Amino acid sequence: MKLSIITITYNAEKFLERTIESVINQTERDFEYLIIDGGSKDGTLDIIRRYGNEITNYVSEKDKGIYDAMNKGLRLAKGDYIWFMNAGDQINDIEVVRNLYNRLPENGDVYYGDTLLVDNEGNAQGLRSVITPHKLPKILTWKSFRYGMVVCHQSFIARKSIAPEYIPDHFYSADVDWEIQCLKNSKKIINLEIIVSRYLTGGFHQKS
Repeated sequence: MKLSIITITYNAEKFLERTIESVINQTERDFEYLIIDGGSKDGTLDIIRRYGNEITNYVSEKDKGIYDAMNKGLRLAKGDYIWFMNAGDQINDIEVVRNLYNRLPENGDVYYGDTLLVDNEGNAQGLRSVITPHKLPKILTWKSFRYGMVVCHQSFIARKSIAPEYIPDHFYSADVDWEIQCLKNSKKIINLEIIVSRYLTGGFHQKS
């Protein structure tokens, strides 16, 4: 299995469907799709079950927060590469996975790209590298993060064998720490030079 795409959810009925559809509409479908739910009490599970034939596996149980859930996803994943696409976020277009797979023969440990920021209605707000102070480096290293989180989590794909577990106690920095550790463990880092994901602005990603 080349790739595991993992979605973390908690009471995400308003936004989950757009995420699922962006995954299952990819022209290249040779990947597993996992959903890790924190025991949602709204209609999230109804949506997950509705797409049951398209989802490789899902878990719904109380957890200790988003990073605990992400660690569950890491442990369940069977793919060579890990890609987190959380509830509300989307793969940018239907060719992104195919474009990634075309670059896999280059044997990268990390693949990354740009991110389009969107609002609750899915309207584009602009590229993250343009409208925020976080410019996307042409050549990325862990030292790039001295300027902040320069690559959005949803546009960062890492080889599982070099990816550590998240540190749940570091709630405000666990994602940055994870990317830095992945980069430190990497021998080859590849810029896909495409828009990889659409990131939902407004802080929807809740602690589950």
